[in-house]
Amino acid sequence: MRSTDFAAPEVWHPPVGRDDPKYVVQSAGEGFLHPVSPQEITERLADLAPEMVAPLEVVQLSTMTRKRKLFPCYGMQWGPNVYLYPIEESLIEVYSRSPKPQQIIEAKMFGGVWSQHGAQWHLTWTEAAIKDFYLNNVLIHELGHVLDTRNTNSDARERYAIWFATEYGYRASRGRR
Repeated sequence: MRSTDFAAPEVWHPPVGRDDPKYVVQSAGEGFLHPVSPQEITERLADLAPEMVAPLEVVQLSTMTRKRKLFPCYGMQWGPNVYLYPIEESLIEVYSRSPKPQQIIEAKMFGGVWSQHGAQWHLTWTEAAIKDFYLNNVLIHELGHVLDTRNTNSDARERYAIWFATEYGYRASRGRR
């Protein structure tokens, strides 16, 4: 590759106006796994009003990226598409910086446990907790970004996605238990 070439870390899917979301599954990468399956995502999306899911075109279970290895980035939205990133097979994420208060609260809401080990911090999940986190927080948060056609400011868009995930992910999922 020449220094002038650019290789995007993702496969971007242009909007094509699909009726139902298309699922793209990439290899998680060595030492990583996808905590949820397309079937589990389909079942979770079926719990939402059809008009909430209608704009969603692609859900991609992406391969591990260098960016995701550096900090907790579980998902991303681009246009009408959602990209979900893998997690360590051990279900233990290791960080060199202490978590922000919001990260501690969010993980605790879904069963993740933070612990300090010398200069490192570990975020430990059970299989059930990480599925809950991805299906009722990450997926729904990113869908909130897809649906937010009103806000243009990045802070306002993030506030909306957090509200959407809390309302239609966390609160709604607790009523189904």
